[in-house]
Amino acid sequence: MSAGGEKKGTACVTGGSGYIASALIKMLLEKGYAVKTTVRNTDDIEKNSHLKDLQALGSLEVFRADLDEQGSFDEAVAGCDYAFLVAAPVNIHTKNPEKELIEPAVKGTLNVLRSCVKAGTVRRVVLTSSAAAVSSRPLQGDGHVLDEDSWSDVEYLTANKSAIWGYPVSKVLLEKEACRFAQEHGLSLVTVCPVVTVGAAPATKAHTSVPSCLSLLSGDQAAFAVLDGIERATGCIPLVHIDDLCRAEVFVAEEDAAVGRYICCSLNTTIAELARFLADKYRSTASGDRLEKPRVFLSSAKLVREGFEFKYKTLEHIYDDMVEYGKGLGILPSHADAPLPLPPVDGDESEHENHVAAE
Repeated sequence: MSAGGEKKGTACVTGGSGYIASALIKMLLEKGYAVKTTVRNTDDIEKNSHLKDLQALGSLEVFRADLDEQGSFDEAVAGCDYAFLVAAPVNIHTKNPEKELIEPAVKGTLNVLRSCVKAGTVRRVVLTSSAAAVSSRPLQGDGHVLDEDSWSDVEYLTANKSAIWGYPVSKVLLEKEACRFAQEHGLSLVTVCPVVTVGAAPATKAHTSVPSCLSLLSGDQAAFAVLDGIERATGCIPLVHIDDLCRAEVFVAEEDAAVGRYICCSLNTTIAELARFLADKYRSTASGDRLEKPRVFLSSAKLVREGFEFKYKTLEHIYDDMVEYGKGLGILPSHADAPLPLPPVDGDESEHENHVAAE
């Protein structure tokens, strides 16, 4: 039951051991939904321990399912009113993207959708894609605004084959195949494209976006390379708090009028702006020439226009929560008073592709 006593129905969330799915499950339970979730290995106690804790919030059932196995989602989806497709292959750095990332992503999405058709009860499917399906494209100059009509350039990506070209291609193709399948089978499908997602979640392991956005405080060079790659590829650092993302997913599930794609982005910033903000708040310093203002803006105007309101709209709101989360995970030291070193922020101009994954 919800706070007002209204029964909200049953929702399936795939990929329950992951970062985004864990936060979505928590929110759905708090809103009064019964939740059924899937994991690849129900015996992995360490990876799934948060699910046992979440069962204290309400009705939560855990099922084994694998994106590669057609029919394995049938039991989890059966009887559900809503299906949130969050699970996705995340083997971003594979040497064979076609076989190990792109094909499994499309096949896995269609397998879950087939289970939704078979169930016959699913009123709305919410597919979690990625801003990587929007922003991975060559753009010249400044002032670009990318919205739901913007798509990553598959031809450009496959021709240039950067280190992680398969990830944005997989997101574009799975979105388009899911849309085609939904239209053919009468499913009501809405897609959410989250940008770099940060903030605290119940999952035992944070998504790579969290340590990358904390790298200006932690000094983690590998994590900073991810952040740097996003800015070079996208022309900005687009951010959304995980609570806002989950609220947006529930919003488009419950709104009958919701249709098509929705970019979920509360603000666009740069490494230089982040460095100045963190230097003021945490007495850290940075060096090097950086992009001062975003060249590209990912727009959530459609989502806002239809009635959604972001709660985490400023860097301060986003980072206050994320810093505490980072301390709890050991990404940052527990003593915040000492100044923390920023990594050098200048470097080569090698090309990177945006990989804001949804896990």
